[in-house]
Amino acid sequence: MASVVAEETVRVPVLRARWLDQPFVHWPFPPALVQELLPPGLVVDQYDDQAWVSFTPFLMADVRPLGLPVSRGLDRLATFPETNLRTYVKGPRDRDGLWFLSLDVASPVLALAARTAVGAPYHLGDLSVTEHDGTRCYAGTRRGGNASYQLRIRPGARSEPSDHDVWLTSRWRAYTRRFGMLLETAVQHEPWPLCEATIVELRETLTAAAGLRPPAEPLVHYSTGVRDVRIGVATPAAIHTAGRPT
Repeated sequence: MASVVAEETVRVPVLRARWLDQPFVHWPFPPALVQELLPPGLVVDQYDDQAWVSFTPFLMADVRPLGLPVSRGLDRLATFPETNLRTYVKGPRDRDGLWFLSLDVASPVLALAARTAVGAPYHLGDLSVTEHDGTRCYAGTRRGGNASYQLRIRPGARSEPSDHDVWLTSRWRAYTRRFGMLLETAVQHEPWPLCEATIVELRETLTAAAGLRPPAEPLVHYSTGVRDVRIGVATPAAIHTAGRPT
């Protein structure tokens, strides 16, 4: 089993939440192709000489800003589906993290706040997470655009993460860009409990909307989720001149 150690400690979180019922659908791509989608200051991270892009729908639950407990009256506003399309990068000082190609969310409050505060590429959408006959079903349509997805997976047995699984799932910072400035946001949570999973159905146009065409067969995992997510304040990333892959 590969070890999973959080690189960041978020002592005073700006936001706390639970991330539940999350599939991970991963595709490999040529590094130079993904690099074209990144802003200055970020270099595509590679595993076995490949860049990776991941499609991760999930349920964002019990979202609460610093100092605000979840009350019964706010339950509907604090729990909603979200779907991310992300890739793996290295930023200033060779610090690894995530770059989001897109984020779709069913909460207009979060979408507006995250776009305004840190420049995260949130889109408002009609999203759902359901269960039927032992399969988890994820569906979404982006408002004002043509990006959509339909995913049905069947979770399997609990699995021990390989080095590659850890590389794909254990990232402790996210990069965004706001007013031309590269920002990084620390994230802390327990390791993802990973299960094997089988894709029953997958139709999506999120990758095409981002300028990519994935290969036919993805790598897939499923997780019941992490229960104590702590998101820190976004801070400017250090000035760094990044190289480019060949």
